[in-house]
Amino acid sequence: MSSFPGSPRLARGAIVGLDLFNPLASVIIFQYNPDTLTRTLQAQMSGEGGDKGEATRLKGPPIEMIKLDAEIDATDQLETADGIATSLGIYPQLSALEMLIYPKTALVVANAVLMGLGTLEVVPPMAPLTLFIWGSKRVLPVRLSDFSITEEAHDVHLNPIRARVSLGLRVLTYEDLTLANPGYHLFLAHQIMKETMATIGSVNNLAGVAGGNINLL
Repeated sequence: MSSFPGSPRLARGAIVGLDLFNPLASVIIFQYNPDTLTRTLQAQMSGEGGDKGEATRLKGPPIEMIKLDAEIDATDQLETADGIATSLGIYPQLSALEMLIYPKTALVVANAVLMGLGTLEVVPPMAPLTLFIWGSKRVLPVRLSDFSITEEAHDVHLNPIRARVSLGLRVLTYEDLTLANPGYHLFLAHQIMKETMATIGSVNNLAGVAGGNINLL
């Protein structure tokens, strides 16, 4: 069934792993946007038992966790005889997600060679800078903290063709990243956007506080 031609185009969420050496290795656009997205924010306060003047002092931005379930299904592609779906199912999409937490093979081999040559220090593998994109107002650097895949159907070659992926993401802030990291500036821009949204909401709601007769400052 075709959609109404005047309907707005649906924005799709995505997870992107930025890797200079292989920029297309981890680009995952949600086939179906998750119905729910759970966000948990833990305040970073100075703590109890300190000086009374420190009771409301913030140590930094809150620790934010995002949890979502995404569905990946090759049914539509199989109906149109898509070559990749027919031969591989959704294996490429699942692999793109998994590569967010795998060290690159080239670095693993290089480190093994260095260790074999007696080098005491090897380069520790780094995960790609991972971005969670949920509309234009939320582009966040994240770290994959929880990851589970439930493969629900397979083709005759045992390639997965339908799966549910549960993701837990830990938002990385300017407290976690260096100034030279692009994620530092992305989070800072996200916080500025959030401050703007909060101001808009507060202006609209201020008149509703006790009929607008209270001066809060």
